[in-house]
Amino acid sequence: MIGVTELRSGTIFEESGNLYQVLFYEHIKMGRGSANIKVKVKNLKNGATTEKSFINGAKVNDVSVFKRDVQYLYKDSSKAYFMDTKSFEQIKIPLTTIGNDAIFLKEGESFNLSFLDKEPLTLNLSPKMDFVVSETGPGIKGNSATNVYKDATLSNGLKVKVPLFIKTGDKVRIDTRTGEYSQKIS
Repeated sequence: MIGVTELRSGTIFEESGNLYQVLFYEHIKMGRGSANIKVKVKNLKNGATTEKSFINGAKVNDVSVFKRDVQYLYKDSSKAYFMDTKSFEQIKIPLTTIGNDAIFLKEGESFNLSFLDKEPLTLNLSPKMDFVVSETGPGIKGNSATNVYKDATLSNGLKVKVPLFIKTGDKVRIDTRTGEYSQKIS
């Protein structure tokens, strides 16, 4: 058992027979009463995201998860294929397990996988990844008093808003947690 005050982002716990991964943690202390812990969690079985509230001092079941470094190889219509970087064993993961993060998979890129026993649970992306802009419109001069953005399509097919100075072929850094533009890479 672990206390709910230890439920930081990325922590996996079990409650009512379901496995959850913490996406966001917030500690709220109001006046004289006891503190409340609010967490946004993802159900690892069905992918649903919900919010849960706990009182300070509550406990949840801890899950012993181990992580392995893997290299992304390719994907087909239903599975993504990875290779363990130490044993060279191939690991198949259903795309439903990866969810929306599948758009960030790049061939040859190293990732971190969380396992419960021998079953892969989650793919842990780095917070920021670099992609090439494959298509974007021209920047329009004169409207630079405020931050103005235009649509761009990246090499992975993701559509994002980028500043006007970004051109086709530029390399940009994307925040994988939000899917938004972060910065231009030289």
